[in-house]
Amino acid sequence: DELGVETKTLRPETEAYLSRLAWPGNVRQLENICRWITVMASGREVLVSDLPPELMDEAQAPVTSENWEQALRNWADRELARGEHRLLDIAVPNFERIMIETALKHTAGRRRDAAELLGWGRNTLT
Repeated sequence: DELGVETKTLRPETEAYLSRLAWPGNVRQLENICRWITVMASGREVLVSDLPPELMDEAQAPVTSENWEQALRNWADRELARGEHRLLDIAVPNFERIMIETALKHTAGRRRDAAELLGWGRNTLT
């Protein structure tokens, strides 16, 4: 009503797409996007293709060291919204595996050096 146009509805895939974005501008960015969609989307239902181009570019951007925590937060939000339980049973082993694999890569497979990189005792990865 604020903009004097009909109310729009997000298609489920559009809502899912939007929920995967990092939203670095938080609420203000989200409000601006909602206003943009309300005015620019042609139909009553908002498709992913109706979203502004800058959101499409953002979704293509790789996860970086600056936003990995936000990506993890988004993953947890999605899983909980889907009704998943015991997320740490999934996340912790995957986190540890990724850290170990990465440390081993950086040490050419030397377990003792990899353990040191991770801040573990030298015999932890034997």
